[in-house]
Amino acid sequence: MDILTKHPAEILILLFLIITFLQSGIDKLTDWNGNLNFIKDHFKSSPLKNSVPLLLGIILVIEIIASFLMIYGVYDIVSSGEKLIALYGVELSALTLIFLLIGQRLAKDYAGAMSLAVYFIVAIFGITLLV
Repeated sequence: MDILTKHPAEILILLFLIITFLQSGIDKLTDWNGNLNFIKDHFKSSPLKNSVPLLLGIILVIEIIASFLMIYGVYDIVSSGEKLIALYGVELSALTLIFLLIGQRLAKDYAGAMSLAVYFIVAIFGITLLV
């Protein structure tokens, strides 16, 4: 695994975030109605209740863009050592997590908000390594 010898932490963090966000985006694409119904119910008592479809769509687009930036970023790191595109992807991932955190807090799902912290720490560590 020569690929992991020069930038192992960066590549492993990118793979972790790619799996996280690409799977989430694909799940939203393949089961839009199921996700929408779940999120609508989750936010039924929050100020976001009337904006759920729009906000879910925005999250979906950002997750997919971030995933593709990170996939290309892995390629860039492996082929040339360049980290900028990967950095953009991880930054978008962190921004997505902030958006999700806001939603969880507004929905008063404090356990859900707390679970996002693990992903956010990984993203911030990734940003630190890629800068």
